[in-house]
Amino acid sequence: MSSIAQKRGFGATVWDYMTTVDHKKIAILYIAAGGFFFLLGGIEAMIIRIQLAVPDSGFVSAGLFNEMITMHGVTMIFLAAMPILIGFMNLVMPLQIGARDVAFPFLNSLGFWLFFFGGLLLNLSWFLGGAPDAGWTSYASLSLNSQTHGIDFYALGLQISGFGTLMGGINFLVTIINMRAPGMTYMRMPMFSWTTFVASALILFAFPPLTVGLFLLTFDRMFGANFFNVAMGGNTIIWEHLFWIFGHPEVYILILPAFGIFSEIFSTFSRKRLFGYSSMVFATVLIGFLGFMVWAHHMFTVGLGNIANAIFAVASFAIGVPTGIKIFNWLFTMWGGNIKFTTPMLWAAAFIPSFVMGGVTGIMVATAPADYQFHDTYFVVAHFHYVIVGGVVFAILAATHFYWPKAFGTMLNETLGKITWALFVVGFHLTFFIQHFLGLMGMPRRIATYLDGQGLNTGNLVSSIGAGLMALGIIVLLINIVITSVKNVKVGNDPWEDGRTLEWALPSPPPFYNFKQLPFVRGIDTYWIEKMEGKKGVTPAEPLGDIHMPNGSILPVFISLGFFIAAFGSVYRVEKPWGLAVLIIGLVVAFGSMLLRSLKDDHGFHIPKSELTDDKDKGVRA
Repeated sequence: MSSIAQKRGFGATVWDYMTTVDHKKIAILYIAAGGFFFLLGGIEAMIIRIQLAVPDSGFVSAGLFNEMITMHGVTMIFLAAMPILIGFMNLVMPLQIGARDVAFPFLNSLGFWLFFFGGLLLNLSWFLGGAPDAGWTSYASLSLNSQTHGIDFYALGLQISGFGTLMGGINFLVTIINMRAPGMTYMRMPMFSWTTFVASALILFAFPPLTVGLFLLTFDRMFGANFFNVAMGGNTIIWEHLFWIFGHPEVYILILPAFGIFSEIFSTFSRKRLFGYSSMVFATVLIGFLGFMVWAHHMFTVGLGNIANAIFAVASFAIGVPTGIKIFNWLFTMWGGNIKFTTPMLWAAAFIPSFVMGGVTGIMVATAPADYQFHDTYFVVAHFHYVIVGGVVFAILAATHFYWPKAFGTMLNETLGKITWALFVVGFHLTFFIQHFLGLMGMPRRIATYLDGQGLNTGNLVSSIGAGLMALGIIVLLINIVITSVKNVKVGNDPWEDGRTLEWALPSPPPFYNFKQLPFVRGIDTYWIEKMEGKKGVTPAEPLGDIHMPNGSILPVFISLGFFIAAFGSVYRVEKPWGLAVLIIGLVVAFGSMLLRSLKDDHGFHIPKSELTDDKDKGVRA
């Protein structure tokens, strides 16, 4: 096999990225694809806010508005927030624990391409008769009666994407359990690696219920199975249980990595070890555990009864305790620290009050009697966005600035970063704070318009102006990325100068094998310990030797493409003469690629230690 020169960052060829199994390149793929879907979801959000800016608006039709509401939620949760966070987990976690890659590099690549083709399938529905229109939760009573194929694309697209996410979760679990560097005990792992570990465990247990629900919905829609059809003896509430048994842990799958990102940022820019590390670890695990015990607080109004409502209300209150521990620990980390207000630190500082507001309204909606008032109003929309945007999106934007130099070897402009921060944070609070009051005034969620003279005009206009400011902030960020990429000014391994964990000991971007020699971990904040002792690198745990690395492969693309084609064919298998043939062709491509992978004996390749004498990238063999 010939040697292919390893390209860096944006200079990498399309083929490199299509065949890569390097966790850092897969991270870039996740972040880039997730970023694209984030922009798509943002455009959908702007259309929603333009429609609602004034009463009796005819900017879009009611039917199209339902599609926009549905696709905005689905896109932001499944195709933007989660993939971008998985991207940062991919980028940072193996470096933080001292590993050369994840446990299953091939599966890592397959996970990305399944997510990508699932998202592509879902968004094709816009051009093929209509997008899903039953809300992002797709409650069965609405989704069964939807007249277009949008819901079919929803079910199959999320199924394919979900398999990719499930693979990623299993991969991260095995990587953290088996591939930590010598000395990296569980209680020495950085908080971002801990939150990756717990979020991956949540993925492992939360995604199967969603898979089951989507499977039953697919059979109801395509084969008349009547699992959810009440008229035929089905039960529509079962869909809500299956969805929310997934859906509430999903909130923590998103917010826990965000907590991990902020923990790293608070510690780095306060120039202090994270306060109460062990309590933070146990709080993270407890949040993960309790996250599975609160799903029915989304269903207080369906008639489960007072006892069930009370149990789930108490469990929902309880989950605020470990979250509160984390908030105080972050505050104590900053207390007495030598704080440096970089762009990532500004995001972290804005996160605390924003997320606390979301938590307080969470306690309000978790109070079962009060929820009868709040349910299905804009109060819930405001609460949800204070948690997801004020927590997850703030973390994504913080991580983008914080880890950009590690991924690409260049620094985003700090001035433009702070402009993005100011526009987005002000716009965020303008958009969603007022929605609490709109909800209390009785404005239902998911309505396409409202009448003049109901007292809702000013609040909706303010909310729409705020959304415009948020969009402006994202545009400034895109300009920042373009300028930084064009200038291409390289930075060193520790560009923030205060890096504490192992990833900052490596060149920016790291070589494809990460570590020439696996590091020896001597405590929490390993790299900080070494720096304080005047060392320039990390103590190696092994002599310099040959390194074994996996080969790249195009097969993950073909496996995912096969399922994409098969899903497309299955939607049209009855009404189009070519539907069944396309379904069969897709399955042949997918399973044929799997068979080829199983027949091909791929042992990877060795990098001789003679090529590891310095940190410059010598090349990769394929």
